[in-house]
Amino acid sequence: MAIFDDEPKKKARPHEVGQDLSLLSVGDLTERISLLRDEIARLEAELKARDSTKSAAEALFRRG
Repeated sequence: MAIFDDEPKKKARPHEVGQDLSLLSVGDLTERISLLRDEIARLEAELKARDSTKSAAEALFRRG
């Protein structure tokens, strides 16, 4: 029975651009690549959404 079971577990820090990668395992690197790819996809989706909103606004103001 451990005395310190109630201590909060530390969360893994997200990837930081420029951080030292030499201490990460192959699994850690693979996981971070996956997380970064997901984040890129999310950013691209937001960019596309904003572009379509901008195009709609430009079309509206051209009519006026």
